Amino acid sequence: MDLGIQGKTALVFGGDSGIGWNTARILLAEGATVVVTDIDQARLDNAADQLEAPLGRLHAFAADVRSAESLAALHEQVRGAVGEIDILVQSSGVTGAQGMFHEIDEAGWAETLDVDLMGPVRITREFIADLRNGGWGRIVYLVSEDASQPYDDELPYCAAKAGVLSFAKGLSRSYAKEGLLVNTVSPAFIHTPMTDTMMKKRAEQIGGTFDEAVTSFLDEERPYMELKRRGEPEEVANVVAFLCSELASFVNGSNYRVDSGSVATI
Repeated sequence: MDLGIQGKTALVFGGDSGIGWNTARILLAEGATVVVTDIDQARLDNAADQLEAPLGRLHAFAADVRSAESLAALHEQVRGAVGEIDILVQSSGVTGAQGMFHEIDEAGWAETLDVDLMGPVRITREFIADLRNGGWGRIVYLVSEDASQPYDDELPYCAAKAGVLSFAKGLSRSYAKEGLLVNTVSPAFIHTPMTDTMMKKRAEQIGGTFDEAVTSFLDEERPYMELKRRGEPEEVANVVAFLCSELASFVNGSNYRVDSGSVATI
C-alpha cells in the first residue's frame, strides 16, 4: 500500500524496540527518511543496524525526554542530518511507579509524569516549529488503554496517559488549518520489552512460568481482550503508520484503540 509519504522525514521516539522500531521499519519501507531516538545510544545503534535501511535514509541519535536541553541538542543533530521533520511519532515511555494509591509516594508520581506526560509535551514544544512549517505534518502519540480504562495498581501511568490523550485532542484543534494533524493510538498488552518485564515479575509472584503469567494476566486483569493473546508490535505500528500517512488526510483529534477489545466501553 502506498502511504503517500515518499520523501517525507519522520522522527520516531522509542525507536530502539517494540512499536517504535516497527513503525520506523514501515515508514522506511514506504520511502520516508527516518530518525530514531531513545535514551541509550548503544541499543539505538543496534536497533538501527537491524532496520537495514538504504544509505542516508536512517539516522539514530540518543536523547532524554526528561531534559529540554537534551531535546534541543537532538534537534540540532536532526537539522544537521535531515533538515526539518514532517512526521513525529512519540512511542517512548515507562510503566513508572506501581502499587495501590497509598503505596506510591510523591517521587513515584513525579518520575512517572515527568516521562509519560511531560516527555510528550517537551518533545512537541521542541519540534512544533518544524511540523508547522511545511503545510503538511503528522503527530502520533502512543497512549494506552489505561488512558480511558484506568487500573488501580498503576494510577500514575494511567493519569499520565489520560493527560496525553487530552493534550493531543487539544493540540489537534490548534494547527489543523496549517496542515498539521494530531492523533493518538491506544494499544493494550502488546508484546514489548515493557510487558516482558511485567510478565517476568508476575511469573515470580505467582510461582509459575512466563506463559502462565501471560495467561493468568489475560484471565484476571484483561478479561475483555477477546483474542486472548498479547498483541504484536507490528499490529500497532500498522495503525501508527496509517495515521502518519496521506491516507489519513481527514483524520484529526482521533484515538485509535488497538486493544483486542480490552476497553469495555464504546
